[in-house]
Amino acid sequence: MGLFSELKLAVPWGHIAAKAWGSPKGRPVLCLHGWLDNANSFDRLIPLLPRDLYYVAMDFRGHGLSSHFGPGLCCHFQNFVSETRRVVEALKWKRFSILGHSFGGFVGGMFSCVFPEMVDELIMLDSLPFALDTNEVDNLLTYKRKAIEHTLQLDAAAKKPPRVLSLEETLQRLLKANTQLGEECGKILLQRGTTRVATGVVMNRDRRMDLLEHCMEFVSRERAVLFIKKLQARVLLIKALQGYYDVRRENDNKKEPVVFMVDTLKSVLKERFQYVEVPGNHYVHMQQPNRVAGVVSSFLESEDRLQAQLEPLASATQTPSSQGP
Repeated sequence: MGLFSELKLAVPWGHIAAKAWGSPKGRPVLCLHGWLDNANSFDRLIPLLPRDLYYVAMDFRGHGLSSHFGPGLCCHFQNFVSETRRVVEALKWKRFSILGHSFGGFVGGMFSCVFPEMVDELIMLDSLPFALDTNEVDNLLTYKRKAIEHTLQLDAAAKKPPRVLSLEETLQRLLKANTQLGEECGKILLQRGTTRVATGVVMNRDRRMDLLEHCMEFVSRERAVLFIKKLQARVLLIKALQGYYDVRRENDNKKEPVVFMVDTLKSVLKERFQYVEVPGNHYVHMQQPNRVAGVVSSFLESEDRLQAQLEPLASATQTPSSQGP
């Protein structure tokens, strides 16, 4: 499982890059990384997971080795849900599991509600299925305005060459912007997140995505409940005790949205939902992968899953013959 292969999937705006572990004949698991991270986010965790599964970690558009958004376009949350659907279509997957960290959990959660018949398990690492608007109502229009203005500014500066820094300078800037990441994990992400040039490295990421809240889709409590009722997947939420509690970092100490979401998932999904807290910060899956690997492995291999596979989904739109992985 230390061995992986690189994938390059064609999309209308270019390509989506991904890396895969295991045999394509195994049960598929799509791995979705966090905001401004990339597929290398799963390098340390996946080798500890069940070896008979097929793991594909994609680089979201504008991250890692994937193509950027087209010129002049803003980054909208729905785009990431849409490109996830394109990826599984290219892989010819009908049923699969999702393993999402942070922003990848938001995308995986929304995808699992929009396409409930496709997702067997949804696993979220220090994430939630949606970003609640609890702390955001007064800011939503401001976010939309700033996203448009930021895009216009970058369009005006697009003719300037990208900034070149040494790898060490780039690493230190990354660690300053993300205090929970740690030097070793930062180096892992920069392996895929930078391109070497003659005088140093340049960042690969699309600069239109500098601020997460500018393109997030914030969901009301009422809509969150309605969306969760659409889920057919079994759901595992692993919360890092020293991790993030809100999209906006100044709200990190406000745990109420997480409490509401966990209570709602328990109430609606009942035995199909599992909640586990682990010591560690937002990047515990990279820094101490053993703390989450056992929980994830047990969930993927549980007997409850096997029983669910034998029972047809009540609201699935596909015929039984087309529901195989």
